[in-house]
Amino acid sequence: MPSDLALFLRQLIRRPQQVVALSPSSADLARAMTEGLSPETGRVAELGAGTGKLTRAILDRGVAESDLTVFELNPEFCDHLRRQFPGIKVVNAGAETIGHTCAPGLGAVISGLPLLSMPSTLQMTILQGAFHLLRPKGAFVQFTYGPRPPVDEKVRQTLGLSARRGEIVWGNLPPARVYHFTRMAS
Repeated sequence: MPSDLALFLRQLIRRPQQVVALSPSSADLARAMTEGLSPETGRVAELGAGTGKLTRAILDRGVAESDLTVFELNPEFCDHLRRQFPGIKVVNAGAETIGHTCAPGLGAVISGLPLLSMPSTLQMTILQGAFHLLRPKGAFVQFTYGPRPPVDEKVRQTLGLSARRGEIVWGNLPPARVYHFTRMAS
C-alpha cells in the first residue's frame, strides 16, 4: 500500500486538474480545520478528502465513522479512503452533489476544496447545497492560501453568510488560513 505522500504525488502527476494542492494538508492544518468538532457535532461532511489527512483529524475529534460522509472526485483517493476508513461513507462525486446526497441536519462541513479557483456559480452550488443541509448553527470550514476569504463576496452576500477568520497555520506548505462560514443572524 503506498504512503499518503506517494499516492498524492502520483495523482498530482496523473490528474493535475483534480489535485491542485502543492502537498497534502499538514497535521497542523487538519487540527485547525477540525477544532470544535466532537461526538456531539453529529453528522459531518468532508469535501475534497484527498488522501484523508482531514478525515483522520475529524475522526480523532470523536466524530463517529458512521457520521462521516466524504466527497472525492479522484477514484484512487476514494479507494484509499475506503481502505483506511472502512466505516465512513465515501462518495466518488463532486462536492456540488452534496445537496442531493446527504440528509439535512449536518453539524459541520469541512472543505479542502480549492474554492477560489472555481467559478462563482460552482461555489454557489456547493455552498447552497451545504447550507441547505447544515443545522442552523452549523459551520462550513474552509482554508485558503491567499489573503482574502476563500468564498466569493457575491456568493457570501447572496447566501447571507458571515466569514470569521481563524488562525494562520504556519506549519503547512504553503501556510494557510482557516475560515468559518455561518449564516448571518437575522
